[in-house]
Amino acid sequence: MRMFDSVSVVLQDIIESGNLTQKSEPNGIYNAMTSVKFIFILHFMIEMLGITDDLCQALQYKLQDILNAMQLVLSTITLLQKFKEHGWDPLIEKVKLFCKDYEIELLNLSAPYKAGREKEMLNMKIQLEHFQLDAHQTMKLQKASTVVELCHVLAKTNKSIIYPLLDRIIHLVLTLPVSTITIERVFSAMKIVKKRLRNRMEDDFFLSTYLVTYIEKEIA
Repeated sequence: MRMFDSVSVVLQDIIESGNLTQKSEPNGIYNAMTSVKFIFILHFMIEMLGITDDLCQALQYKLQDILNAMQLVLSTITLLQKFKEHGWDPLIEKVKLFCKDYEIELLNLSAPYKAGREKEMLNMKIQLEHFQLDAHQTMKLQKASTVVELCHVLAKTNKSIIYPLLDRIIHLVLTLPVSTITIERVFSAMKIVKKRLRNRMEDDFFLSTYLVTYIEKEIA
């Protein structure tokens, strides 16, 4: 952390003094270093290393005291749990202050994180692995024999919150046939409704309304 300022200054000097070819790599490093993501990870790693340092030191001794080592394991787990429950808000405040001191643009940290495609695929894989283990232990999931029943079970047991990506895919699977049928009906109806006379209608609203009424005439 103490080296952050020095490294930033060195990178800026290289960027300002170098030619176009030499600027690209240090410029990329500087941009990465001055991002909120990097600052957050930096502070998070400092917290984690601080909590686990004593345990790591103890495990490296050749003549290990098993009882003390086990006690350190338990205390480390307790500290990690304490950080999980109460440490995020102080960590965010440290990140905000650090970004303010170094004039780093701070994003809205309370906004939901939008993951990229690769990240979502990885999350989906992990969620499926959790779901498979869950399904072996939950009788209600085992009794679901159709996709519709599975959707109901996930909603009733609040597992749709635990497995949001899986729940989203199930909803897509359930709505896809309806969407496909509706599209096919639209194209079929257009051939019937859009006759030569109606093609000359100046107001598209009336034609669109007529199409909707014709397509959904069973409901109407």
